[in-house]
Amino acid sequence: MRITYDPEADALYIAFGEGPATVEEVGEGIALDWDAEGKLLGIEILDASKRLSDPKALRRFSLEALPVWEGT
Repeated sequence: MRITYDPEADALYIAFGEGPATVEEVGEGIALDWDAEGKLLGIEILDASKRLSDPKALRRFSLEALPVWEGT
């Protein structure tokens, strides 16, 4: 999993995989990326600083290779 923040675009992206994607807009400024098999590849959140209670927290986002919990 990779979490990145682009301050110029004010966009937060949470990536679970890579590859060709179909984009599904699920709300204003929120999109989900799906692969051909229906697996979630990523979540994009636009205007991210306006959606968080602490916009300064976005400065810390640039995480890579976090383990993904696969609950039972």
